[in-house]
Amino acid sequence: MKKIAFLFLALVSSHLMQAQDLRAMFSYSTFYSAATKMPYVETYLSFDAWTMVFDQQPNGVYRATAEVVIVARQGDSVCYVNKYDLHSPTVATLEELDFSFIDVHRFSLKNGIYDLELTLRDKGNDVPAATVTEKLALNYDDTHPAMSSLVMMATATPTVEENVLSRGGYDMEPYVSDFVPEQVKQLNFYYEVYNINQELGKKPFLAVAYVEQQETGMRYEGQRSMMRKYSSAMVPVYGSLDIAELPSGNYNLVVELRNSENELLMYKKLPFFRSNPGVKGGEKISDFASTFVGRYTDEEQLNVYLDALYPIASEYEKRVSRDLIKRPGLEEKQAFLYRFWQERAPMNAEIEWLKYKERIDFVQANFSYPRTMGIHTDRGRVYLQYGPPDFVRDEKNFVSTRRLGVTHSGKVNPMLQSGSDGNDQFATSSQGHIYYLPYQLWRYNKLPMDDPERVFLFWDEHRSGYYTLLNSNARGEVQDPGWERRLCRQQLGDNEVGEVGEQFERGY
Repeated sequence: MKKIAFLFLALVSSHLMQAQDLRAMFSYSTFYSAATKMPYVETYLSFDAWTMVFDQQPNGVYRATAEVVIVARQGDSVCYVNKYDLHSPTVATLEELDFSFIDVHRFSLKNGIYDLELTLRDKGNDVPAATVTEKLALNYDDTHPAMSSLVMMATATPTVEENVLSRGGYDMEPYVSDFVPEQVKQLNFYYEVYNINQELGKKPFLAVAYVEQQETGMRYEGQRSMMRKYSSAMVPVYGSLDIAELPSGNYNLVVELRNSENELLMYKKLPFFRSNPGVKGGEKISDFASTFVGRYTDEEQLNVYLDALYPIASEYEKRVSRDLIKRPGLEEKQAFLYRFWQERAPMNAEIEWLKYKERIDFVQANFSYPRTMGIHTDRGRVYLQYGPPDFVRDEKNFVSTRRLGVTHSGKVNPMLQSGSDGNDQFATSSQGHIYYLPYQLWRYNKLPMDDPERVFLFWDEHRSGYYTLLNSNARGEVQDPGWERRLCRQQLGDNEVGEVGEQFERGY
């Protein structure tokens, strides 16, 4: 499997808005079809659902849609193109987005060298599309021995009905990442061997698999598999390695083909990063002291930095980070922080981390509360996730004097439209003072994957200096229809709009 890229669809900004961008991982593999006598490409897209815009459908469920364009070029010639809409699984509510889903696509190409181009856009918003391009080489035929790409598999179940995941009698879901967390105990893999009978005749051969350390090439003999196979025009190889005790580090999954004399015929390697902080005693895999994370040697402070990644982390990253924070292990934590930003910004990981660290420092300095770090407050979470607001209104003792009885629709409350005797000449609305608890109104002129003018209103319910999020019109945030009544301690009637409600609607 050839790893291409992590894709992030974002508005041009000086701040990384990962939690509000579509996040997808893209990779591909190459195979050969004896039936068509043509090579073919298999592409894999994995989406984090929580980073997509889910719109309500006519039947009430929610669904996201991505526009996918795959192009293969040779120079100025387009050899293959396909544009299609990819729909997510449906969910009943927007609180059910803690999942990922994949798309597998196959197409044939002649032997040669191509530029493989993927363009991806979330159709739920106006964020510009993202495009990645990678070199693709195909060299298969029906005479020379060859191996397909080596693919890591998430699951493999017996095929009941042929589908796009079917291969060798199994439905195989590809593992579209090179990050293998400690929750993964088995490393499943698949590849195909072509025309080995041209070299070995009817003799059997050995399919060997093991894990080696990237930097030194040292093998971990505990992770080793040997299978006896019989030569034919196409031999599928599916295997699994136990990696439960494999320490954290950078590794290669290596597969070899050897003849009966143990001579090496062919081999493939697939790199991956293992996070397994619960296993100690392994060799030092990577020297992070020479990278930007090497300067963070205070493990307690490093725990704070890992904790502060939550607002922009994927679900599996949150789980890994939680586990790391619970136990000692400086190098594993440095490795996680490095990989986190390297995946998001391969060319300027340190710069993006330092931008985010500025947010952490600001949040800790301005929003911390006795026994509660700023990163754990609502204001801290919003600031980390979306960056600094474009406008802030801070009111400690706001009092309004205004006409009461006006609803959110702009009409006079029906309860106040006539006097007690039903005579319309007594229709009126009352004057009065409304006292509000301390609050802060934050406005963002534009959030990725959302409409303009998104507002967050925080309140200090107990006048203690601790603010919590009361209401927002941003997608996926807290929305409480009765928020203003709570803010003014029920001085407004149901559905009435006070002056702070008007501020919220205006955004200032």
